[in-house]
Amino acid sequence: MSRHIRLPRLLLALILMLSGVGLVIAAPRLNIEITGGIEAAQPIAIVPFGVSEGLVPPVDVAAIVSADLARTGRFKPMPTRDMLDMPSTREAVDFRDWSLLGMNNLVIGRVEPEGEGYRIGFSLFDVFRGNELASTSLVGTKAGMRQTAHRIADLIHEKLTGQPGVAATRIAYITSSGSGDSMTVTLKVSDADGYNPQTIVSSGEPIMSPAWSPDGRRIAYVSFENRRPAIYIQELSSGRRDLVASYPGINGSPAFSPDGVRLAMTLSKDGSADIYTLNLLSRELVRLTDHYAIDTEPAWSPDGRSLIFTSDRGGSPQIYRMSASGGAAERISVEGDYNGRASYSPDGRSIAMVTRINGAFRIGVLDTTRGLTRLLSSGNLDESPSFAPNGSMVIYATIHGGRGVLAAAAVEGGGSQRLSQDSGQVREPAWSPLIR
Repeated sequence: MSRHIRLPRLLLALILMLSGVGLVIAAPRLNIEITGGIEAAQPIAIVPFGVSEGLVPPVDVAAIVSADLARTGRFKPMPTRDMLDMPSTREAVDFRDWSLLGMNNLVIGRVEPEGEGYRIGFSLFDVFRGNELASTSLVGTKAGMRQTAHRIADLIHEKLTGQPGVAATRIAYITSSGSGDSMTVTLKVSDADGYNPQTIVSSGEPIMSPAWSPDGRRIAYVSFENRRPAIYIQELSSGRRDLVASYPGINGSPAFSPDGVRLAMTLSKDGSADIYTLNLLSRELVRLTDHYAIDTEPAWSPDGRSLIFTSDRGGSPQIYRMSASGGAAERISVEGDYNGRASYSPDGRSIAMVTRINGAFRIGVLDTTRGLTRLLSSGNLDESPSFAPNGSMVIYATIHGGRGVLAAAAVEGGGSQRLSQDSGQVREPAWSPLIR
């Protein structure tokens, strides 16, 4: 590796493998702590949903919806204890009460049995106008009731903001436990609120660089399970996986194209570390860069026409852009002596990246039109930024209390949260695409 460039994912894995850093056993799920909210967050009341007589739902739907909206930083749900009434039908709603309590919007609902599952109906109201903004019902199984609640939260979010919600999305991340020869590294996927964690793959060697396919059904990642890096693609539903790159040297930084047909990656099989694309249908491998410097960490533009990547060809790690078919590369990061691990926002107008400020590695967002960078984080070792699929937040890895945790910050400022385990380390988050 170059003495200039910092490759956090690859270096971290090698350090773990060679030094045997002591890590603690992972907790069953991620715990989320809201650490900041938007000052002008909208007050909203999500009333506990009514239920049919004798019915005991497996989860509190209203509580899940309330928590989902609170995590966005854009809403301030009313505590249940402050509610004067708990209506579950339109006829029982007295908008004057909710107006006196300062609520902008009100959500009510009911849970009814539906076959072996449940039908959850809800209504969203504008308190001041006293009119219904949305009303629908969703059917879900007992096991899928949390996901149904997340979908309700997303419908409310989109109706009130015009932007799709991300409560029903998922997050991939890496955990580690044990040390030395007994170390276990695990790639997990959980709901966006940290619940329902699933182990995708577990190994005694490092795993890194999880990347979602655009349909959310597969994950590409790097595994050192055979004592050398190799890139795999794994189907989440079946667990079936495909070895796609295991060349001598570096096999790293996989990234799916927006159409899911190609996989960009970093390979050093021909000498220096360069950017390649692999057609997953024809298996044609195309080399895009050919430079003595390190070219790594490719990421696709939303339209699939170009790639950005990290390179130290100018003397320090910076972000470059080139056509997805190859050709000349142009530098697009201007400020600072280190910028890397970049990825596009869903609308292509911004780029999240790791930037070095006075020796500290922080998360910045680069406006691609104006060329200005705005900081989102304030840690000393923040890395692996990943945009939420609606572009509202960026999730990243950081250190808190001496442990590796995840954090998420609102792109427009204000809303923030921390995702951690009761013990142990979490790193390398990747936010899934929208799940419809």
